[in-house]
Amino acid sequence: MPVPTSAKQGPLARMFQRFRTRRGDRLPVAVPGIAVPAEAIRVLSGPAEFRTVLLQRIAAARHRIILVALYLQDDAAGREILDALYAARKAHPALEILVLVDAHRAQRGLIGKVKSPGNAALYRDYAARLGEGVKILGVPIQNRELFGVLHLKGFVFDDVVLYSGASLNEVYLGHGGRYRLDRYHLLESKALADCLAEFVHTTFLGQAAVTPLNQPEQPRSRTVPGLRTLRQVLRQAEYGFAEAPVSSGQVSVTPLMGLGATGDLNQSLLALLKATQTSLVIYTPYFNLPGILRRAVSRLLAQGREVTIVVGDKTANDFYIPPTEPFRVISLLPYLYEANLRRFTRTHRAAMDAGRLRVHLWKDGDNTFHLKGLFVDQDIAVLTGHNLNPRAWNLDLENGLVIRDPEGLLREKHQRERAAILAHTTKLTSFLDLDTPSAYPPKVQKALKQMSRTRIDRLVNRLL
Repeated sequence: MPVPTSAKQGPLARMFQRFRTRRGDRLPVAVPGIAVPAEAIRVLSGPAEFRTVLLQRIAAARHRIILVALYLQDDAAGREILDALYAARKAHPALEILVLVDAHRAQRGLIGKVKSPGNAALYRDYAARLGEGVKILGVPIQNRELFGVLHLKGFVFDDVVLYSGASLNEVYLGHGGRYRLDRYHLLESKALADCLAEFVHTTFLGQAAVTPLNQPEQPRSRTVPGLRTLRQVLRQAEYGFAEAPVSSGQVSVTPLMGLGATGDLNQSLLALLKATQTSLVIYTPYFNLPGILRRAVSRLLAQGREVTIVVGDKTANDFYIPPTEPFRVISLLPYLYEANLRRFTRTHRAAMDAGRLRVHLWKDGDNTFHLKGLFVDQDIAVLTGHNLNPRAWNLDLENGLVIRDPEGLLREKHQRERAAILAHTTKLTSFLDLDTPSAYPPKVQKALKQMSRTRIDRLVNRLL
């Protein structure tokens, strides 16, 4: 269950901050974790296998299904999942089924599309036809979506955890041809499943701000009742679990969450970066690192560490709109992110020339890129939905799993995963490989100039 901590920093983050108090220190063995056999962890190959495993686990569940994601979309893939959930409930009436999504995201249409009641209309339709055995709850993080969303990830099926940064819709599940690439791990661990499930039960259920989305629509007010209490709970919450010693053949998995810059997850990510001894790998869909992380990466490069960054090409960004389609302001984001990357690689061109900074741009047709995570040296992996950008750092509720693997038991699996990802990338040789604003479509150039003059681009980088 969640454990109250100080308002500034929880005990897990403080333990991670003990990294490198002296030169050469490694991750202290005192950092708690859940022991999981390495053979009980699978790295799935892509969206197709993710979809298959997701549906298989729904059908096989007998005790509990808990899905936590940013959204469950009203499209063919979303309906396929809801059909599977209701079928599982019908076959096993005692089965607990909880779906938690961001409350604001669920009650609006897609950006740039016709105004609609959002995904919640689909949830109400299913409940009206099939009953309320599938509980779908909306979790608000702020009174407005712009200032923070539920960005926790993780699905629990009995004693198995399926962890990915993906949400649930056609493109994330590769439904219909196009896909949005993420990372996908299946961990068979009752202790980890209990930990994530108990967190949902004790943190969200019973909160006035957390409301069912599949009941008759209620009038919406500008403020969310009970939101202040929920945010206080979230700022003090932690994943609770009984630590177990890690034996040969096992890895240690530490679940972390956090809301805001001083949360456990953010502080632990920062400590992990600072702890890098030889090499760091960063996956991020949007190159827009918070200043504190960008400076930490710069220090690593100055210290002679090797840094690999894998990021989507601007055309593989989920906000990208081809020049042949009508211009929308939201389509400026991929260009802003490319400008960030160009500045960063220009600043560190000496490290690129020396081979210590490697930047890979991912592109595969009209598919999109949504990978997140870290690898620190050869023995620490971070699975997360955290975008590693200022919005995620300061506003959103995030979580992740830190895997310590001193025996290298998962190394081959993650090397295969990385090879598959890099197969669709181009390695930059210089900042000159990236487009300059003069190469952008005219409407994009004009809008970027206006934003730069008023410094609105800096605000956009922080909020989107």
